[in-house]
Amino acid sequence: MSVGTQMKQVIAGIQSASATMKTFSLETEDQQAKNDFEQIGKQLDSSLEVLNGRLQYIQEQEPQYK
Repeated sequence: MSVGTQMKQVIAGIQSASATMKTFSLETEDQQAKNDFEQIGKQLDSSLEVLNGRLQYIQEQEPQYK
């Protein structure tokens, strides 16, 4: 499995986790839990930005990973 493929799998997993946290935030009545889920979702989104940038760099440097 190539590095590019592995990065895409990681990105998809984190996108899924972020969406799950946002769903949990919407579904809970507990304000502290809601805040926690929102914060975790934001942290995951921030990580996604970094990983997407890294994937783009990999694809530019190593065209075989596209």
